[in-house]
Order: sequence, then C-alpha cells, then structure tokens
Amino acid sequence: MHRRNFLKTGSIAGITLSALSINACTPAPKKSVTDAPANDNFELNEVTVAQLQEYMKSGKYSSHAITQLYLTRINDIDKNGPKLNAIIELNPDALSIADEMDNERKSGKIRGALHGVPVLLKDNINTKDKIATTAGSLALADNYVGKDAFIINRLREAGAVILGKTNLSEWANFRSTRSCSGWSSKGGQTKCPYILDRNPSGSSAGTGSAVSANLCAIGIGTETDGSVVSPSSVNGIVGIKPTVGLLSRTGIIPISKTQDTAGPMARTVTDAAILLGILAGVDPEDAYAPEDKSKIQPDYTKFLDANGLQGKRLGIEKTAYAGNPDMEALLQDAVAVLKSKGATIIDVELVKELKPIGTDEFTVLLYEFKDGLNKYLNTANSKVKSLADVMAFNKANAAKAMPFFKQEIMEQAQAKGDLNSKEYLDAAAKTTGITRKAIDTIMSHNKLDAIIAPTNGFACTIDLVNGDYDNGFGFSTPAAMAGYPHITVPMGAAHGLPIGLSFISTAYKEADIIKLAYAYEQASKKRVIPQFKVDLLG
Repeated sequence: MHRRNFLKTGSIAGITLSALSINACTPAPKKSVTDAPANDNFELNEVTVAQLQEYMKSGKYSSHAITQLYLTRINDIDKNGPKLNAIIELNPDALSIADEMDNERKSGKIRGALHGVPVLLKDNINTKDKIATTAGSLALADNYVGKDAFIINRLREAGAVILGKTNLSEWANFRSTRSCSGWSSKGGQTKCPYILDRNPSGSSAGTGSAVSANLCAIGIGTETDGSVVSPSSVNGIVGIKPTVGLLSRTGIIPISKTQDTAGPMARTVTDAAILLGILAGVDPEDAYAPEDKSKIQPDYTKFLDANGLQGKRLGIEKTAYAGNPDMEALLQDAVAVLKSKGATIIDVELVKELKPIGTDEFTVLLYEFKDGLNKYLNTANSKVKSLADVMAFNKANAAKAMPFFKQEIMEQAQAKGDLNSKEYLDAAAKTTGITRKAIDTIMSHNKLDAIIAPTNGFACTIDLVNGDYDNGFGFSTPAAMAGYPHITVPMGAAHGLPIGLSFISTAYKEADIIKLAYAYEQASKKRVIPQFKVDLLG
C-alpha cells in the first residue's frame, strides 16, 4: 500500500495536490561518498529477460552463474556499499534451483521465457521454502508456510529461480498513520538507489529499489493503492497493477479483498509483460478471478507495438498541471512525445469526480484488513493467530517492533465490525461503484483509449521521526478503487529523481495499456541507471 495522505487526514488517497514544506522533514543522516560505487560496471547491468535467455542458450552464462552474479551484486550493493537494504532475506536454495534449471536445459527441456531467470519477491507472498513470509513484521518471523501462493506455483512451473524476498513497508504500510515507507521492523529502512537519503516509496519498496539497482532482472510487488506503481515510478522502472482478480491473491498476506493484487516490476515494458503473462491465471480459490478465461492472455508480449500510439485518444488528468513545476515540465515533454507518435490528447478531470467519496476507501480497507488478516493468520504457521495477537506482540516488543511509530491503523481496524456492517457495505458500494462509473463515463464520453497522468511526485526524504509527507501528486487511487489496470513507465527525472507516466483503463484492458506504454517507452527512452548519490547535493 502506498504512503497515502488519507491515513493522516481522511482526504481522498493518492490524488491530493496539497504538499507540505520539505523543510519540515528531517533527512536521514548522510553517508560517506565512498559508500557509493565510483564505477558501477556490473556485467548484468540493465540486462533483459531475453538477453539472459540468450546468454544461457549460447553458454555464455549458466543459470547458476547468473544467480551467483546477482547474489554477489546483492552483497556488494544491498548489504555493503550503498546499503540499499532492499533484500529482507535470500533464498538458501537459489543456487540449487538454478542447477536444476541448468540440468533441464542440458537435457533439452526449456520451460519458457523465465527458465533459469532469478526473481525477487515481496515478503508478503507465501513461498514453501526456507524463507519466512513476514510482511516485514517481527511478529511473523516464525511464519514458514506449508504451501506456495498460487502465483508462486506459476512462477516455479515457468522455471524461475526464487532469489529471495524484498523488504517492504511493514504490513504493506497499513499499521500507522505516521509510518515511513520502506521501513519494517524485520528489514529496517530501504533506500532509493538514485539518491540514498530519499524514500523508495512503498509498500513494494524493496522490489522497486532492487529492480532499479540491478539486483535482479525482474521482481514482484503487491498493491492495494499505489504499492506497485508508486515505488516503480520513483525508482525509475516499469510497474503493472493488473485488474483485481487477473492475478490470484491466494497465499498473499491481505489488506483488501476488493483492491489487493500482485504485479510485475521490471526495467522494461517487455519484461513486465512477460512476467504478467506467466503470473496471470484463474484461481478457483479467489472469488475475484474472472469467470471468462478469455479475459486472461497467456502472452502479453504479442501486444507490444512501437506504433501503438497511432490514432489513439488519451485523456490527461488536468490537475497534474498544477503540481511541481519540474513534474509539469516532464509531463509537457511526455505529451509532446505522445502527440509525435500519433496520439490525440484531451483534458479530463477525474479527481473532481472522486472527491465526494473521500473517506470511504479507508473505511473499506479497515474492515477488509481485519477480516482478511484474521483469516490468513488463523491457518498460518505462526504463533500469532489474529490481528489482536499481532497488536499484543507489538506492544510487548515495542522497543524493536515500534521504535519510531505505533499501530494506530491496526487499532482502528480492530475496532470495526464484520463485513456485514452497514458502514462497510455502504462505503464499499461507493468506493467501487462511483469510481468505476467515473472512469467509464470519462472514457466513453471522450472516446478514450486510456487516461494518463504522472504516477506521483518525486521521492520524499526518508524521515523515520515524522513519517512520510505529501510529495505533491499521486494518481494511484482511481484505478485502485475501481480494481482497474494501471501501468507506469519512466517519464524522466529532475534533480536526479525519476517519476513515471501512468496509463489506466477499464477492466481487463491490460493489453491496451501495455501497447500504449510500450510505444511511449520506445519513443522516449527515459529509463536511467541509478548513480547511488549520497544526497541531492551529491
């Protein structure tokens, strides 16, 4: 879940434009300039999935060698050097899995595009191995699960090597109104690889930072509202938040049954599309899985078209022009690129349409978090069996579990009733219904192929004392509340800090927005490799 303004104010999440003074925030302590690599010449920098397959096919590298290179890179960059702290735990069986994939390749068996490719996963996704699934919480440090999540089954079947798990905003940032994104009691604080005192956003902070810093080729995050697209944006990578239900949620520590989804995070649209096709599938245990299997594409790469913007009509959220002037300049440049590739741009105003349902999303999430987490923990291999148990653990271990901020959101959720409560039912109807109607109406009335906007503002400074602050803009909430698809692509950078351009559409239109995003990516080429600067001043 993204660090969102409604957690503090009750205003509509992620799409407010009021920004607090940066001077009010306390930056993280400076590190020595020598912490950053003087010359980052890692041999797998910016490598794509297709290139990794070619390396293994030609014999230049084996899966074992690639996996070892990433393990060494993690040691050099994540644990030492810049100390990104993106990885919460490595898989002790990673090299063994890689060996198995190498043996299969030698015997002529190639499972597909991810055969032998190392992947990092957010640490709220169940894996039946020697890695705990903790949501970043010390309370779940003993949660070694007995069954893979549905999407992990698909990942293993595809021949991927599970390299390890990434750090996250604890409980996907659904613990405190004063939390700092990318911090967890189990994993500590993750950093942005572009400027190390900057926040990598959340809650999929570790995946965003790791993919950007070339600690892996591809990774998996999860999102309730912004947790895939926001860290993808500020870490200069591609992120896809699919239609809710396209990817199974079974075996993922939940916040919301109506908004949760996993999503691919990668450095290119192509790699994100490859991963999306492998993860997507109908799970009979997920009530939100599509009844019509044709809504799921086995291969989203077939929609990659460099001319995909020709003749398209895109609605641009006009309130984005009232944000940070650096963001506005990047947006103007992006619009020029879109027009040059044949797109027509129309001003639209979605934010205004959603203001009447300001606090309803948060209300829905409080109820669904309590319900979903209690169900997950009830069958978990952990001593904590309920939200109440988690809260009690945190209080008993406050010095380690809550050294900077507390658990006000958990307390609010615990005070709620069940999902038959009138308050919940009324809020849920508004959150989903009004948002879908607003998006559908704008798109239909203007004959749009997608709605676009900057994904969010520039990365905040890490502040464990005061927590996150409003960075000026965010566009995750409309697609999140509607359960609609959303993709972000690098749009450029200012002062060394990248942000992304978002494309959203209606249910199961992943193929459409992937086509648009790919065409923009190929025309703009805005992805820049991180430099691990100490702070904004260098």
